[in-house]
Amino acid sequence: MIITKPNTSLLSVYKRVLKLMGNRFELSVVADDETWAQSCIDAGVEEIRRIEKLLTTFSDDSETNQVNQHAGIAPVKVSRETFNLIQRSLRISAVTQGAFDITYGSIDKRLWNFDEQMTSLPDKETAQKMVRLINYRNVILDKDNCTVFLREKGMRIGFGGIGKGYAAEMAKRVMIARGVESGVVNASGDLTAWGLQPNGRQWTIGISNPDSSGQIFSQMDITGLAVATSGNYEKFAVIGGKRYSHTINPRTGLPVSGIKSVTIISTNAEIADAMATPVTIMGVKTGLDMINQMKDIEAIIIDDENRLYTSNNININLP
Repeated sequence: MIITKPNTSLLSVYKRVLKLMGNRFELSVVADDETWAQSCIDAGVEEIRRIEKLLTTFSDDSETNQVNQHAGIAPVKVSRETFNLIQRSLRISAVTQGAFDITYGSIDKRLWNFDEQMTSLPDKETAQKMVRLINYRNVILDKDNCTVFLREKGMRIGFGGIGKGYAAEMAKRVMIARGVESGVVNASGDLTAWGLQPNGRQWTIGISNPDSSGQIFSQMDITGLAVATSGNYEKFAVIGGKRYSHTINPRTGLPVSGIKSVTIISTNAEIADAMATPVTIMGVKTGLDMINQMKDIEAIIIDDENRLYTSNNININLP
């Protein structure tokens, strides 16, 4: 049943928070009727759940796991939607010179344990051996037959670096199709916002302080944009007085250091989500050089010394 939008004048923000894709999602809709708003949020939630079933690695019969289970054996026919997402992911891998790589799932999780018990890094040789299966070039796509083939046994793909942003973007599209003119889909900090608040102002987005959970480092007003943040402030290890992020460089198998957080602003939540981690891996100079050459995308970087760096066209407000 589709509930038609009433024509009254009093606007409010209606929100719902729930756990989806293993993360905290918050969907917000500006509307003049709660019943209609909740029906639109229902549609957004169902779209996210649909995508979760498609991409999850926790279900044996998901398309992702079918591809992984046949690694080195045979191509697997997938839906055009999954095929296209993998194809876009490989393009991002090429642009970032492999800093973004959906075959990161091949890494052996026993190598890392980012908590107080982690007191030393593995030696470079061990780390290199563990990441040898991470190579986006070994994902073979057949567009005509809509198949995906992982060239080597043991390879695994995963959408942890792009899936939340894709789901947020698709939920937004579903709600817009139902007539939602203003709203926000927030997937644990990867969010997309469109339209205006009931007071006629843009949405104010806060960037977390990497040294103080729950506090805001800076903020900006946006509409028609997506924002994603990747940081080492929630999960990291301190070894020899140096902080190492839980983000692993897929080329070396070692954790990155030097950057506390990267925030990406783009017109698309999928792109914002996918670009946050590679900029962290590439480092301040190389990451910003890349962003400055791209259209409709900006970056804010905070390094380990709390220095702030931004791409060329950014404008943020410090509270």
